[in-house]
Formats: sequence, C-alpha cells, structure tokens
Amino acid sequence: MVLSLEDVRHIAHLARIELTAAEAIDLQRKLAGIFDMVGEMRAVDTTGIVPMSHAQDVMLRLREDVVTESDMHAAYQQCAPAVEHDLYMVPRVIE
Repeated sequence: MVLSLEDVRHIAHLARIELTAAEAIDLQRKLAGIFDMVGEMRAVDTTGIVPMSHAQDVMLRLREDVVTESDMHAAYQQCAPAVEHDLYMVPRVIE
C-alpha cells in the first residue's frame, strides 16, 4: 500500500494532529516502512501453523476452585444502619 503525502495530511487532519511539511514527509516515510513490513509478513506461508496465545509454551498454575474465606455476612450486616431480609436498605434517590 502506498500512501501519498495528501493521504498523510488527511489522516493527520482526522486525528487532529498538526504537522509541518517536514513532519508529514517523515511520517509518510515511516508509514511506508510499516506497510512494507506488513506486506512481507503477509507473504510468509503460514499454512499448517497453529495459532498460539503466547510466544512461549507456558501454562498458568491453576488452583482448586474452593471457597477460602469464611462467611462474614452476618457480621457485616450488624454494623449497617438498616437491613431488611438480609438486604442493605438505602435511602431513595429518585422520587
């Protein structure tokens, strides 16, 4: 893909970035390099290669899914200003 200088200025305008003429030329050169690299990567044959989620073959250590904390429900509700049917009561905000 080839970006013209006008394309670079248009993209900068859309992004609300103010560029000088020298900055626009430099940005055009850098973007062309990025597009060339993407083109090279697209040219690589990846048939038969399995996608991976990580660059290294690592596994996260998993722990057993069990409750590790005690139920403090009653203790928390003892200091609440208003509780009804195990629910915290709060003042009405919208009338």
